[in-house]
Amino acid sequence: MKKGLLFSCLLVAVTSVQAAPISLPYQGFYQRLKQVNQGNYPLIEIAFSVPNKSRCLIKSGTLTTENESFPLTITEDQRIFLPYDARLKSDRALVNLDIEGSADNCSISMQVRAKNTKQSYNQKEVQELQAEMNTMLSDMQGFPMRYFSQDIAGVNFEFKPGSKISVYIDGKEQIVSDKLRLSSKQIEELSVIEFDTKPLVISPWTKG
Repeated sequence: MKKGLLFSCLLVAVTSVQAAPISLPYQGFYQRLKQVNQGNYPLIEIAFSVPNKSRCLIKSGTLTTENESFPLTITEDQRIFLPYDARLKSDRALVNLDIEGSADNCSISMQVRAKNTKQSYNQKEVQELQAEMNTMLSDMQGFPMRYFSQDIAGVNFEFKPGSKISVYIDGKEQIVSDKLRLSSKQIEELSVIEFDTKPLVISPWTKG
């Protein structure tokens, strides 16, 4: 089983023919958040989002139980921030998303990514990020499949869509559009990598 199936695929596919709010059990999100919070991952996190904003626009969101309702924080790029709360799981909370129009093209994705990004990294820092991503994805596979999983191929540095970024690897400049992908071998060979703009997201690169 490839790790890419875990970090880039969906918790759940969402389909609907009406504009009514979509309701998803909080329990599924909680189980993933629990794995992260119980592990030792100081550098990385998991992020839930609704991709393809042009085809699936979120108007608003709430987290509800039988007796309570809380507004969800949803960013412009449609990342959904959810609390890690055992009480909400016990209360069978629901994640409710109000979608504009039909939800036929909507899905909830989960991505492993760096908690913070910056404009410069040395080799050790990139390798530490990669190592934590490997460990988290292996832990999410669960027994016994983690023993058959493959290590990630490298690391993605993602930028604003349509942007052109100057990247300096050991002082040598290259121009990239949208994303820079570094293999494990390239990471082993560099000393310092710098960007003229810090990445929006740093995530695992998986092949296949």
